[in-house]
Amino acid sequence: MEITRESLARMIDHTELKSHSGEKKIKNLCSEAKTFSFFSVCVNPIYVALSSQLLEGSDVVVCSVVGFPLGSTSSTMKAREAGKAVAEGAGEIDMVIHVGALKDKKYDPVKDDIRAVVEASQPRLVKVILETCYLTDDEIVKGCELSVEAGARFVKTSTGFGAFGAFEDHVRLMRKTVGPDIGVKASGGIMNFKDSWRMIKAGASRLGTSAGVAILEGCDLYRFAPEAWLEPEIPCHTCPSRHAKLDKLPKSLYLYYKKRCLTCEHLETYNLFYD
Repeated sequence: MEITRESLARMIDHTELKSHSGEKKIKNLCSEAKTFSFFSVCVNPIYVALSSQLLEGSDVVVCSVVGFPLGSTSSTMKAREAGKAVAEGAGEIDMVIHVGALKDKKYDPVKDDIRAVVEASQPRLVKVILETCYLTDDEIVKGCELSVEAGARFVKTSTGFGAFGAFEDHVRLMRKTVGPDIGVKASGGIMNFKDSWRMIKAGASRLGTSAGVAILEGCDLYRFAPEAWLEPEIPCHTCPSRHAKLDKLPKSLYLYYKKRCLTCEHLETYNLFYD
């Protein structure tokens, strides 16, 4: 698989979602997006109108989050938030799924929640944030299936505010589930070119990151020494089980990852739960 600086830039949603970010940060974000030709800027709803104004005349899309970061607002409020963002210039919507309902196997409410945002966002594209750090593999698969059934065009790993962000295993599973015609966005913890390259190889078609400029700089260096950049990682270093912490996850999910870790073929190499 070949990748260029230009093609990589067009896979990046240049992101600024911190609660303390002010207009100066957003102006800088939009300036960088135009300079480096990123696909979009991803911002909180309050900054959609400003971002649209700053990016007018460019090919950079404005992406707004909805129900962010917890996904626990009502479907009606999510739909209104999405509709307002589209009216103010958002070209894409990243909505957070109702994670608790998915874990409770309340699948119809989850699908209805997604569909409400999809319908309110027409004709704009909707990505569904699953917050994979709180899901088992079976729940990730179900979340992807419900998202596609509800009309979403993308599934996305993370908000970046959960217990951990994107991992290759989850991206690969999401790609396998949705097939080639639905987008997969990896987000959360993607800080350099090597992180980006791993996600792309696993099946990501879009990257959500605040480190877009550094990633492109890494891409430039990669051309001169690709072997150094692409040296394989110890598998456990890029496995979600390694990042499972009891103080960050529900106990049942922590035990799920512990079981996976202790029965893994890489147990003797390195293992977080190894005694």
